[in-house]
Amino acid sequence: MELTNRADLDAAGDSWPPLPLAEWQPTYHNLHMWTQMVGKVRLALTDLTNHWWNVPLYVNARGLTSSAIPYRGLAFEMQFDFCEHKFRIDRSDGAHVEMGLVPCTVAEFYAEFLLLLRSLGIEVSIHSKPVEVADPIPFREDRLYRAYDREAAERLRRILLSCSTVFEHFRAGFVGKNSPVHFFWGSFDLAVTRFSGRRAPERPGADAITREAYSHEVISAGWWPGGNGVDGPAFYCYAAPEPAGLRSSRIRPGAAYYDERLGEFLLMYDRVRTMASPEDYLLEFLQSTYESAAELAGWNRIELERRSAAA
Repeated sequence: MELTNRADLDAAGDSWPPLPLAEWQPTYHNLHMWTQMVGKVRLALTDLTNHWWNVPLYVNARGLTSSAIPYRGLAFEMQFDFCEHKFRIDRSDGAHVEMGLVPCTVAEFYAEFLLLLRSLGIEVSIHSKPVEVADPIPFREDRLYRAYDREAAERLRRILLSCSTVFEHFRAGFVGKNSPVHFFWGSFDLAVTRFSGRRAPERPGADAITREAYSHEVISAGWWPGGNGVDGPAFYCYAAPEPAGLRSSRIRPGAAYYDERLGEFLLMYDRVRTMASPEDYLLEFLQSTYESAAELAGWNRIELERRSAAA
């Protein structure tokens, strides 16, 4: 079947489907831990790149991928395929292994994950305790949920792909230092970050991860499934360091707001997905929050932003 218009695409699957946090919490927890395992392997086997850009995963047509990781003269890639619901490792010489994504515990997935790596001759040591979560449980001991909701995983895939498309379009308007659109497995969010080019003030007492991540001034935006007091998926934007007056800025669209506890602007995903044009509505949020932060922080916008062809 050839898909030729938006109506056909909608019939094949909503690009902005609902994903209520409470309905997939066990699957969310497990996928969060499973992606951390993959990310930790990438961290262990790649050189540090500025702001930890060597560790995220990336959205592809079928789910999430590690991209190619060099290893002993070859390379391998790990992928969560949310279309066929498989986890797959491909080696650059053609060898590959896979396992089905099925209801299981984090501990069970971890055991099978290590076996798959060893079967391809990949020996790597990773820290088995998750990061950036409250009360972390080592992977081999985590038996909280025997869960994997195929429908939730498929909805997540479509959301990440839709968000990535909009983020890439937004990213193209900036000619300064600009991050890839990437998926941070620590916080389970898809993000894109712009840089002013200036170093940021030192953060007293910051750990090594935070110091590297925020060594320079940034304005960062992204999507995550919710949690930490936010009851559903949301888009966010923040500036680090935050310029004076930002939290009281008037931003668009009107449904967006500043969350004092998180120190970020938020726009709930459910509001975006129900709009006639979710893409335009989201872009308005991304552009408005960026402009407010960049103006108050004194960024050199003329040098940093791409001028339209009509300008």
